[in-house]
Amino acid sequence: MLLAVDVGNSHTTVGVFEGERLRCELRLATRRSWTRDELAVGLRQALGLADLDFDGLEHAIVACVVPPVLGPLHDALERYIGIEALVVGPGVRTGMPIRYDPPQEVGADRIVTAVAAHERHGSPDGGHGIIVVDFGTATTFDVVSPNPEYLGGVIAPGIGIAADALFARAAKLPRVDISRPERVVGRNTVGAIQSGLVYGYIGLVEGLIARIREELPWSCRVVATGGFAPTVADQSAAIDAVDDALVLEGLRLIHARNASTRSR
Repeated sequence: MLLAVDVGNSHTTVGVFEGERLRCELRLATRRSWTRDELAVGLRQALGLADLDFDGLEHAIVACVVPPVLGPLHDALERYIGIEALVVGPGVRTGMPIRYDPPQEVGADRIVTAVAAHERHGSPDGGHGIIVVDFGTATTFDVVSPNPEYLGGVIAPGIGIAADALFARAAKLPRVDISRPERVVGRNTVGAIQSGLVYGYIGLVEGLIARIREELPWSCRVVATGGFAPTVADQSAAIDAVDDALVLEGLRLIHARNASTRSR
């Protein structure tokens, strides 16, 4: 079985594949201070929730955008499972040329989701490209050509960051849940803040998608992923599909494309 781990700024997503079948998906809060042994304990306990353990794991692939975590995670997998993980980065075959300058500055998670989005939502005849909107700590917009090639994208503050900044800088405004209010025009302070966060953010997403489309010489399909994706998709015609499986599926695909040169 394949262990797939995506270490994000806020959460770490863990999946186990048996062939192409995803056996489980688990989420942990990312901590930059994790040690090798703490990671091993956390992984073992998380896998136990899905009635899995280390014994059945044969391979591992990791995407990480939090550098202090990568070393301890690599060491934990090697010491406690006996696996040298494939780390998504320069030199790893993705099947997608990177047209970023320089290529190594693209976050591994962005490449992983772009690979999966093209595989799952691209057109077989190359008729359209893909815009991936990933609602994480930051909200990223990644553009994949029909070829496919990774062309670049946009990085914007995530809605959580925007909310935290508002509450931190405006002393009289209360902290509220980020949820869609009944109406755009708020009748009280909580409703007004929620409207600004949710509908304001939807406006940001729609505006950026429109501007990206203006620059592209071909049509594109917009695929959203991440926690806020269903809310935006429910309120906006700019989103064509929501796919929460992109990051783990992308890791599986990249591992398969590199499997011939690796062994346990």
